[in-house]
Amino acid sequence: MNELFPTGPASPYRVLARKYRPVTFAELVGQDALVRTLTNAIKTGRIAHAFVLTGVRGIGKTTTARIIARALNCVGPDGKGGPTIEPCGVCEHCTQIAQDRHVDVIEMDAASRTGVDDIRDLIEGVQYRPVRARYKVYIIDEVHMLSKNAFNALLKTLEEPPEHVKFVFATTELRKVPITVLSRCQRFDLRRLDREQLAQHLSGIAAKENARIAPDAIALLARAADGSVRDGLSLLDRAIAESDPKAEISAEQVRGMLGLADRGQTLDLFEAVMKGAVAEALALARDLYRAGADPLTLVQDLLEVTHGITRLKLVAEQAAADLSASEAARAKPLAEKLSVPVLSRAWQILLKGVSEVQLAPQPMNALEMLLVRLAYVADLPTPGEIVARLESERAGNGALGTTVAGASGPSPSPRTASPAPSTSRSRATWP
Repeated sequence: MNELFPTGPASPYRVLARKYRPVTFAELVGQDALVRTLTNAIKTGRIAHAFVLTGVRGIGKTTTARIIARALNCVGPDGKGGPTIEPCGVCEHCTQIAQDRHVDVIEMDAASRTGVDDIRDLIEGVQYRPVRARYKVYIIDEVHMLSKNAFNALLKTLEEPPEHVKFVFATTELRKVPITVLSRCQRFDLRRLDREQLAQHLSGIAAKENARIAPDAIALLARAADGSVRDGLSLLDRAIAESDPKAEISAEQVRGMLGLADRGQTLDLFEAVMKGAVAEALALARDLYRAGADPLTLVQDLLEVTHGITRLKLVAEQAAADLSASEAARAKPLAEKLSVPVLSRAWQILLKGVSEVQLAPQPMNALEMLLVRLAYVADLPTPGEIVARLESERAGNGALGTTVAGASGPSPSPRTASPAPSTSRSRATWP
């Protein structure tokens, strides 16, 4: 057979987010509280009739719902087992649920089926016993998208469901779910993964894929994923696809892929802006733009730098743990020089600048105007400093008036007293 042009059937490629989807509770990353609660519930037989899973996108809500369905319906390799926290993965129920073709595990996307008629169809099916499994499990994804009438139609069944029915709801917008529904469910908050956990997880998967990737590049992917496992795996998949299979994926490649600026260059830009060096700041911004940095991402990086320096100033030990040694060495002098009011003002200006850059027809022009504004207000006194100066001047003027009055004789009566001198000063004479 010709090796260059194989004639055999090629297996379709599966993206990393699907290929490494957890199939047991032990494979869930960073969800210890959920696993512990469900373990105790299954061991003691105190299994709730309805669960609601909430968390950020890509954290594993639907995956966890399918694992719950497997745990409740697993019968073991011999076909005689009961609900277990460790599904066997080989029985007919485990395999069919994993392949999304089990007749008694019904998945519904509430984003596309929001009406009351869809819920009525669901309620009609609830009264029938499972065809083959132990429990009939209804998984409703993005449950917050259901209409008000649909929620109302579901309430009675959700409060008193048949013993053979379990509900598992997943949502990213828990506040949009009526409290009457939440009160009938056992709630689990799937926590966002911190960068170290996510970086370790991505490194392990990269090793399984025989992909060489630098630790700094993994850290950049974990930071960009913002706690979402699926986002992190999608970014890792893209980084592997864009690189040479024989070469190590570097931080520079990932930074170019994401449109990020080097953290050291971002700190240089922030320092130039905060000391009022407009020309230097604009030149640095242009250099970063030519190197591929996205203007919006650059503003977001400046926001993150501002936040990090503020935390370093207020809670140094906690903040230093989130920074690399080189970043901490650069950020500590800035934290010592800049006051909290100045950092807070920079945060507010940058935060407003995010929407300006997003809406501007030329994002780079908006970024430059934002940097000019920030540079020119960086050296202005804060409101607290202005008040302190006015009080100091008022106290000095009062002491001078007392000295003059004592030297010239008795003070005049209140009716004839001259008005106090003004304490206002023009900006041109401001020290």
